[in-house]
Amino acid sequence: MARPRYPTSEGALPPPLPPETRTVGQLVAESIRFYGAHFWRSVLLGLPLAADDQIFTGSTRVVALVATFAGAILLTIAYTAAAALVAPERPGRREVATAVAGGFLAYLPFAVLVLAFVLPGVAWLALVGLVVPVALIEGLPLRAAFRRAIELARADYVHALGSLATLAIVFFLTRFVLFFLLRGAGDAADRVAIFLADLVISPVVFLGAALLYYDQAARSALPRARRSVRSSAHER
Repeated sequence: MARPRYPTSEGALPPPLPPETRTVGQLVAESIRFYGAHFWRSVLLGLPLAADDQIFTGSTRVVALVATFAGAILLTIAYTAAAALVAPERPGRREVATAVAGGFLAYLPFAVLVLAFVLPGVAWLALVGLVVPVALIEGLPLRAAFRRAIELARADYVHALGSLATLAIVFFLTRFVLFFLLRGAGDAADRVAIFLADLVISPVVFLGAALLYYDQAARSALPRARRSVRSSAHER
């Protein structure tokens, strides 16, 4: 009996779609691709979440409250670092300080909302979370950065919300699987497994959230470009 033949492809993979037409799945794939291409710098982005999870795991209510506020700072630093990593130019100190301040203010309501249910928290971050790359890349002051972040979110809010929700799902599912692959006997081994899972998986979330800025910025520019074309055609 003859073996079935499967089609083979020796050519290069097709180039990724431009940000204005990139789908949620392609954003996740591009985040993973960037992570793999810049692994050693990207994996460091997982340290803040891994450290915060170690504080939070098995803690009392008081320690958990401290970990929540510490997480606001740590995760904002990781997000800012991810945005700087994907930025075309190295940001200055003022832009970094504004991005960290904006990210901290945006994260605090998320920490409260997520206690009730995850989706409201993700919806909030989809609306204002782009303040970090906006401040870092566009160099806007804090108040203007929040206005710009909301403007970008409204350009295609479904894409922003779907992207962050998908990144969160990918993180939790992959982290869960990796944790059970790494876990051993005893609490200490479980803590090590949690730390390693957070360290390796969470950079995809931060990189994806940073790359989302370019998707939303491109989508925001489309209506203005169309209005400009219509105006030029009308003048002719």
